[in-house]
Amino acid sequence: MSITSKLSLLLILFYSFNLHSSDLKDFVESSSRSDANTLRDVYRNPYATLSFFGLESDMTVIELSPGGGWYTEILAPYLKESGDLIVAHFNPDLGGYFERSRSRFEKKINNNEIYEAVTIVNLDSKFSEPGEADAVLTFRNLHNWIGPQLDTILNSAFLSLKPGGILGVVEHRAEPGTSIEAMKKSGYVTEEWAISEVVKKGFVLLAKSELNANPRDTKNHPRGVWTLPPSMAMKEQDKEKYEAIGESDRMTLLFKKP
Repeated sequence: MSITSKLSLLLILFYSFNLHSSDLKDFVESSSRSDANTLRDVYRNPYATLSFFGLESDMTVIELSPGGGWYTEILAPYLKESGDLIVAHFNPDLGGYFERSRSRFEKKINNNEIYEAVTIVNLDSKFSEPGEADAVLTFRNLHNWIGPQLDTILNSAFLSLKPGGILGVVEHRAEPGTSIEAMKKSGYVTEEWAISEVVKKGFVLLAKSELNANPRDTKNHPRGVWTLPPSMAMKEQDKEKYEAIGESDRMTLLFKKP
């Protein structure tokens, strides 16, 4: 290949990368997102986080336990034209909180063309056909799954991913040495535990990032992670103190299915 041809190829790759990068940023900054959710960007860094995970618009992506759909607001329109978004939410048959949360999420996405291509499955079932997904993403959920449920979910994620597919994890980070019982109570988990649990299921750790770290978070709060924004479990008590801390200190981990 001539030097001119090589330069042309490099320019094509450069502009293709910048086009993809710009597209993702456009969806992060889209006016279709709710004002309340965009206010959280300063803590959750969605553009940097999704870029770190290597997300591309033609991928098949599975989002685990999306809650109210904070990341779904970005992922659904970004993947709508060229990719696919599968959302694994609570099984409504579980009733109570789980049924209400699922119902609120479905109400959010129903009759809104932004979400018309989204597929919803139950978190306690298989997420997709084996090897169908390019990426599985989960944000601030591991602490809810400590125990047998975590095994089930990680096994399903591994099965759904194609070889080379990625698992992206963002989670509240506990101090090293924190016990399992303290993790369950506080909502913070240790990075060592999180990595160990995922690797045991066959994943390989590719990279870690501090982009969602918060050094102001002491992690010693009366109501655990829920003391901080956006939950603010203490209501008006010490409100200014917790607002000044901001959202929790978080690990950001990237794994691959070999």
